[in-house]
Amino acid sequence: MSRSNIYVALAVIGLIAPYLFFFQFFNTNGLNLGLLVQQALINPVAIAFTIDLVISIIVFWIYMFSEANKLQMKNGWVYILASLTIGLSFALPLFLYFRERQLERR
Repeated sequence: MSRSNIYVALAVIGLIAPYLFFFQFFNTNGLNLGLLVQQALINPVAIAFTIDLVISIIVFWIYMFSEANKLQMKNGWVYILASLTIGLSFALPLFLYFRERQLERR
């Protein structure tokens, strides 16, 4: 299996897996974003995971813009939107897939 195919598979998993839990939450609580944030910060362990994720997303954005500029990739905003609406588990492998394709073209 090529690296590109692995990235696509991981992007699909990263799209589906988190939303299984989000759908459960929204099915039970409706679109209560305040409660979602409250539960993400409910205890020190949840706060640690949340902070870790926020830092990882910021690092990804910096890396993504640097790599996208270096490789002349367009539409960097798509990966930011993907990370904010779906999550890093989708946005990162999606970016790596398109980065790999760009490298193959060179």
